[in-house]
Amino acid sequence: MNPPVTDCRICGRPLRREPLIRFAAQPAAAQHFPDRAGLTTDRGTDFDVAECSGCGLVQLTCGPVPYHRDVIRAAAVSPEMMAHRRDQFRRFVLDHGLVGRPVVEIGCGGGEYLQWLADAGADARGLEHDPRAVEACRQRHLQVHEGFVAAAGDRIPGGPFAAFVMLSCLEHLPDANGTLSGIHANLSAGGIGLLEVPNFDMILAERAVGEFMTDHLLYFTARTLETTLRLNGFDVIDVRPTWHDYILTATVRRRGPLDGGGFVAARQAVGTQLHAFLDAFPPRTVAVWGAGHHALATLAMHELAPRIAYVVDSSPAKQDRFTPATHVTVRSPESLRSDPTIRGVIVMGASYSDEIAGMLRRDYPSRLRVAILRAGGLETEATR
Repeated sequence: MNPPVTDCRICGRPLRREPLIRFAAQPAAAQHFPDRAGLTTDRGTDFDVAECSGCGLVQLTCGPVPYHRDVIRAAAVSPEMMAHRRDQFRRFVLDHGLVGRPVVEIGCGGGEYLQWLADAGADARGLEHDPRAVEACRQRHLQVHEGFVAAAGDRIPGGPFAAFVMLSCLEHLPDANGTLSGIHANLSAGGIGLLEVPNFDMILAERAVGEFMTDHLLYFTARTLETTLRLNGFDVIDVRPTWHDYILTATVRRRGPLDGGGFVAARQAVGTQLHAFLDAFPPRTVAVWGAGHHALATLAMHELAPRIAYVVDSSPAKQDRFTPATHVTVRSPESLRSDPTIRGVIVMGASYSDEIAGMLRRDYPSRLRVAILRAGGLETEATR
C-alpha cells in the first residue's frame, strides 16, 4: 500500500495536518461488487479527507482506485440526463462556433454521450482508456481512440482540436495537472472546453457525508476548480452549479503565451526617440534625472551611458555612486545649477516625472531643455 498523500495534488503545498474527517472500513472501490466467492477477501479501507493549506482543495490522502483512468457511466440510462446532455451539447456547439469542427471527449466511456455531441453538429471524436469501452464505441461507428492523456507530451490522434469535453473524470485522477496540461497541448489556439466535476460546494452546504468515496480523490468547489484550471493554462469563462446542484460545470478557453512583440517594438521606438533627442546636443551635455529601476533599465537597454554626462537623483544614498551595469556617476540635482555645460535633461522619474519637470521649469536655469520619458515614449519640450 502506498503511503498517504501529504502534499496537495494540484498546487504542491502541504495538506493541513488535521483532516476534515476520517473514515474507516469504507468500500475500497465504488465500482467493485464482489460475488459470493469474493466475500471472503473483500475488505473495507480507511482514508482521510484533508484540505490543502495553500489552494484550499479538499482531497483524499489515499491512492486512486485501479480503474481511475476508465470511464464507467450509469447516468446515461436516465431519460432526464439524456435530455439535459442533448440540450447542453447543442448550446455548447452553437455558442462557440463548433459546428463541423473537431471536438474530443476525454474519457468517453462506451460512447454514451459522444453520439449526441455529433448530433449537435460537432466533428465528434473520443478518447477512452478502457479497451472494452473503445470496442463498444467502434461497434457504434464512433471515432474513438484507445488511450489516456497523462502529460503535456501526450498526443491525441486527430488533434489539435477546437474544443474538448470532459465529464466527471477529473475528480478521479491522482495527477490532474498532468492530464489538464496534456489536454491543453492538444487544443488549437483559443480552444474551448466543457468540463464537469461533482459540486463540493453543495456537499459542504448539505453536509452530504455520504459523497466521500475512494473513487473520487479531488473535491472541487467553484473556487478551487477555477484555481486548478488556471494553473494548467486555461482561462475560465464560467463556472456554475448544474444538474440539481450536484455538478459544477465549467466553460474554459485555452490560454496561449503572451505576445512579446509589443514590448520589442516599444523598446525600439523609445530607443530611436532617445537617441534622436541626444543627437540635437553636443556630446555629454545631457543629464538624466532619476536613478530608479525604470531609469537604470533604460540606461542599459538603450546604451545611453557613453552619450550622457551623468545621472542626478534626490536620494543622498545614491549620490556619489555609480549606476549598476552602466557605471554612470550619480550626482545631486544641485549639479544642474552649477554645471553650465548641461544643456538638456531627460526626466526618468516614473510617477514622479511631472513633479520633477515642474521643479526644473521653476527652479533651474532656463537653458535646460527638458524631455520626459513616459510609458508611451519620449515627450519633449521646446527650449525656453
